[in-house]
Amino acid sequence: MQVDESSPLRVVQGDQTYWFCSEHCRGVFRDRLAHGESIASILGHDHSSHDHSSMAEHSAKTAAGAASSKSPDQRIYYCPMDEGVEQIGPGHCPICGMALVPRLTPGDDTAEDNAELSDMSRRFWVGVALGAPLVLWDMLGMLGLATETWISPATSNWVEFLLATPIVFWAGWPFLARGARSVVSRRLNMFTLIAMGVIAAYGYSLVELIASLVVPHGHDGLSAGGHLYFESAATITVLVLLGQVLELRARGQTTAAIRELFSLAPPVARRIAGDREVEVPLSQVAPGDLLRVRPGDKVPVDGAVIEGASTIDESMITGESMPVSKAAGDPVIGGTINQSGAFVMRAERVGDQTVLAQIVRLVAAAQMSRAPIQKVADRVSAIFVPAVVAIAVLTFLIWLAVGSEPRLAVALERAVSVLIIACPCALGLATPMSITVGVGRGARSGVLIRNAAVVELMEQSRVLVIDKTGTLTEGRPKVVEISPIDGANRDEVLRLAAAVARPSGHPLSRAIVAAAEERKIALPLTDAFESTAGGGVSGMVEGQPIRLGDQRFVESEGQSVPAPLLEQAETLRRQGRTVTFVRAGQRTIGLLAIADPIRESSRAAIDALHALGLKIVMLTGDNETTARVVAQTLGIDEFKSGLRPQEKHDEVARLRAQGQVVAMAGDGVNDAPALAEADIGIAMGTGSDVAIETADVTLLHGDLRGIVRAFLLSRAVMHNVRQNLFLAFVYDIIGIPIAAGVLYPVFGLVLRPAFAALAMSLSSVSVVTNALRLRHVRLD
Repeated sequence: MQVDESSPLRVVQGDQTYWFCSEHCRGVFRDRLAHGESIASILGHDHSSHDHSSMAEHSAKTAAGAASSKSPDQRIYYCPMDEGVEQIGPGHCPICGMALVPRLTPGDDTAEDNAELSDMSRRFWVGVALGAPLVLWDMLGMLGLATETWISPATSNWVEFLLATPIVFWAGWPFLARGARSVVSRRLNMFTLIAMGVIAAYGYSLVELIASLVVPHGHDGLSAGGHLYFESAATITVLVLLGQVLELRARGQTTAAIRELFSLAPPVARRIAGDREVEVPLSQVAPGDLLRVRPGDKVPVDGAVIEGASTIDESMITGESMPVSKAAGDPVIGGTINQSGAFVMRAERVGDQTVLAQIVRLVAAAQMSRAPIQKVADRVSAIFVPAVVAIAVLTFLIWLAVGSEPRLAVALERAVSVLIIACPCALGLATPMSITVGVGRGARSGVLIRNAAVVELMEQSRVLVIDKTGTLTEGRPKVVEISPIDGANRDEVLRLAAAVARPSGHPLSRAIVAAAEERKIALPLTDAFESTAGGGVSGMVEGQPIRLGDQRFVESEGQSVPAPLLEQAETLRRQGRTVTFVRAGQRTIGLLAIADPIRESSRAAIDALHALGLKIVMLTGDNETTARVVAQTLGIDEFKSGLRPQEKHDEVARLRAQGQVVAMAGDGVNDAPALAEADIGIAMGTGSDVAIETADVTLLHGDLRGIVRAFLLSRAVMHNVRQNLFLAFVYDIIGIPIAAGVLYPVFGLVLRPAFAALAMSLSSVSVVTNALRLRHVRLD
């Protein structure tokens, strides 16, 4: 059995995961398992000794998410502030007390879950209706109006009690309940401080009110207008509710990026069945189905065009604003928008296999992850609440000893202000909110980030390692010259080269096969095919061994390449061509020159990366001459050529050994060892061809502009995180001393509990609002 100590709600037993509503449930379950009791027996047990649901109601059958809960809402809910806190169905975090939020998945309804917001809004408006007369009455007294001529002080006190009581114990009940749970579970949090402050103000006032019945004339001046804090307790509650309402509304906007992604997929598809077209729900589309997509329609699933042509707006998936032309054989991505023409497509990936579903899963997972910088806030939060309670007690004792009369009332007011203003909610929200919004913003621009740690690492990186083919170049190489030798002809050289290249998926091999197909050359079968990473391919064609690759590869068995071919190869390389030699049997019969044009966007992207302070290092398996031409053309700082996959890995390791945080971008095939070694692996590609599930960063549009966006995003997010942490700390560093009354001896300035509650609420709202600015950050 594996117990996840980071979560009080989860136990893993083999391939089964069990979810619980409390640590007590989990503890009982774990202990009974350890004593040999069967799971069936445990789950059938009625835990009537406490007020939690039975454990059977909180078990999940498998990691796939199937749940056996009696609750109609079987989604997994998690805490955005405390990693690892999850459960089936809604509830509250046992650590921070915040309401759990649902984990969004591709199958969810896109309607925003607002049950918590509705409840808090209802309590807020009831609190406002009851609290407004209290505040108005208090303001009249502060203005010096003789309110005792309208209503007796005793009657006024009881009216305050009658109005404040439902505000505190009904409208503010969620805060009191969460505060009580925090004390019982010994996990002190923001609601501990709120509950202590409200109960202290209300309790003191209630004791004074009751005492006035016993000593109706003159008890501490109560009968003459006295020092009651019913109004403060009620106002604190209403203002905290206001803060919760504003925060919940803002937090709802942080998931807007995922909800936008959900809305990309159309609800239905037009499936071709014989001579008819039938509209079917998207869930009924299967791989192999033929679907018609008309102008203005959204592409329903991932697939390929088999008839017709069009242009497609892929901006919501890739971030690229220019429409992409599509013809027969071209891939299309579900959720993109067909613009100019109608076409028929074949469905290939449906449901959870589509690019859109993978993106949603990746973004949702990243939004729940935590950046290393969050550990700073965690360490502070761990000691913060006990420290604030201690400061509040010290404040109370000091004002009780040296404060003005009535000392007890004044000391209580100062202590309550300290408790209320110091709530650490803003500190806990600072990092998660920025990560949530930032990762969503990246997804809208075709930059998919695996987790929050990657965002922080990218911001620290000053070295970018890149591959050449498909990253700096178009990735669509073409044979531009065929040079035979010793009596061989061009078609024969190309025929043998294409035959041995056909089983390979390398871009250069595909270019050679495409050239043979253009010339309508029939290709023989290849036996004993072998591919050597970073070298070439070999096999038996028509009974003779054929080797196709670089000079080192074709000479590996002792046969040298003729000097005339080497001279010609060097000339071609100086033109930026890639040269591959063809050996048949014991002799080299020719070479193929392959051109892969540099992307038009590469130079501007390299300049932008340099402006961000990045050193660009190109690692390529191509020869030195070709690599130098590309590096000089683009202004690349450093390059290494003729590298095998292991050598690329070693170069990345060397850079890291120098203390550099290294990001690497490549195609994920020959570059796999180096990508794994780098601190940040960036997968270049488009649509469904990219390995979305494995890369640290995935760029849905495979050129350097996506890398620029990724680095700009990481810096914007981390800058926002630091702003939020600064806001959270500044509120407390400034607010706590003022609330304690340190400015009173010099300026006569104090902070009443109601204003402390307002400042506390504004701190949380300001952090979330600041994070929402990332939704509109420029990444160009």
